[in-house]
Amino acid sequence: MDWHSRKVLSWRLSNSMDASFCVEALKEALARYGTPEIFSSDQGSQFTSTAFTQVLLDAKVNISMDGRGRWIGNPMIERLWRSLKYECVYLNAFETGSEARRGIGAWISYYNEKRPHSSHGLLTPTEAYDTANPNLKAAA
Repeated sequence: MDWHSRKVLSWRLSNSMDASFCVEALKEALARYGTPEIFSSDQGSQFTSTAFTQVLLDAKVNISMDGRGRWIGNPMIERLWRSLKYECVYLNAFETGSEARRGIGAWISYYNEKRPHSSHGLLTPTEAYDTANPNLKAAA
């Protein structure tokens, strides 16, 4: 997620704690949107794995991690997860991973493309991202 615009830059769904799906999403975001100056995450095992952090180090991205158990350190992501769960996941009885992937993908498209955010004068995250100051780098 780009912190300024709140745009979800890339995502994956997995039913395991393996880091590979996070590494894939990270690589996609970096390839599509360029390298941010800072990458902020929590201390989940996927984000502290060598495979994940090495991608950031190779791209010369500064890594910032919240303190252990510090949920408030990344409020934009926490808010995104809350909205996703209450507006999509809890309202749908996804029976398969494929159904969940399609449903969540549709919700993220809605979130990025159609859902206005008050923090940007009611622009969508994509509109805010596209009109952002060119001196700002994407923050993943």
